[in-house]
Amino acid sequence: MGWGSYPSSRRSEIRQVVEAKYLGLNNKTAKLSAERKERIMLPDYIDDHNRTFSIGEFLHHPSGVESMLNTKALQSFQLLDSNTYRCTLQKIEFLNFEVSPVLDLRVIPTSNDCTIEMLSCKFEGSDALEQQNNLFSAFMRNHITWDSNGPEPCLDVDVILNVALEVHTPPFNLLPLSTIEVPGNLIMQGLIDKLVPLLGQQLLKDYHNWIEQQLKLA
Repeated sequence: MGWGSYPSSRRSEIRQVVEAKYLGLNNKTAKLSAERKERIMLPDYIDDHNRTFSIGEFLHHPSGVESMLNTKALQSFQLLDSNTYRCTLQKIEFLNFEVSPVLDLRVIPTSNDCTIEMLSCKFEGSDALEQQNNLFSAFMRNHITWDSNGPEPCLDVDVILNVALEVHTPPFNLLPLSTIEVPGNLIMQGLIDKLVPLLGQQLLKDYHNWIEQQLKLA
C-alpha cells in the first residue's frame, strides 16, 4: 500500500507520530550553573550592659528570615509550614506577557549556619508561559555561615544555582548544547555576581536595624 492510498486523516496521524518521535530524539537538556561566595565583615555590637547581639540570633529571628528571603522586594510571601515559604516575585514582562516567578523556599537554621533551599520554581501568568514549567527544573542553595568570636567577625554567603532546560524547539534542538550553555552560564553568573553582594548588604542593614530595636526593648 502506497502513501497516497492512506486517507488524509490517517496520513495526518502518521505524520504527527513521526514528527513526535523525531522531535523526541532531538530533544536535549541544557545544564546551566552559577556560583558565588561572598564574605561580609560584621561590626561588634555591645550594649551598655556588655551584652552582645550575635548574627546567629538575628538569623533565627523572624526578622532575619525575612531579610534572607528579601521579602521587601517580593510581591507576596506566605508561610507554608514551620520552615517553608512561598515567595512570589514581582511581575516581569517576557515576550509581551506578564509573568510572576513563584519560589518555594525552605529555611534550615542551626546554631552554626543557615541554609536556604529552593524546593520548586514555576511561572504564573499566561497559559503559554505556564506550559514552560514542564520544560525546566531549577535548584538553588544559599548556605550562610558566620564566625562571631574570631578577631574579625564575619559572615560567609555561598550561593549555588543550577538550571536544567529542555531544548525542543527547532532550530535550537539541532545545534550543539554549547550554543545555549555558554551564553546561558554567562548570563546566570552575571546575575549571581550582582545579586549576592546586594543580599549581603541588605542582611547587614537589616541586622543593624534589628539590633537597634533590641536596644530599645532592653
